[in-house]
Amino acid sequence: MSKQAGLPVLGHDETVCCAPMVREPLGEEAALETSRMFKALSDPIRLRLLSLIASHAGGEACVCDLIGPFDVSQPTISHHLKVLREAGLVGSERRGTWVYYWVLPEALAKLSALLQPPAVSAKVSA
Repeated sequence: MSKQAGLPVLGHDETVCCAPMVREPLGEEAALETSRMFKALSDPIRLRLLSLIASHAGGEACVCDLIGPFDVSQPTISHHLKVLREAGLVGSERRGTWVYYWVLPEALAKLSALLQPPAVSAKVSA
């Protein structure tokens, strides 16, 4: 029998195994911040904009590329992009006369982790 300590089991940290809502209720500040993100995504145009930006070649899209797929005016698209930016879902940068947008991976990771279903329990339901 070896006298060496056992190897650590990676990925077995209980603080990582479960979605935050399963471990403990959301605090007031976390709920407020997260609800802003979900509220921003509750609009179909904003959800489509986020998807267009995320799937655009290079991971960023010029506002000029985002106007065409929608049957709304350019100011309306700008408003929706502002809401996504203020919710912390996208970043932006002005380059000359155009503004470029990209999805913030940490925001998507946060939403994804929050909605992660709990690990399947060993309990058998009757």
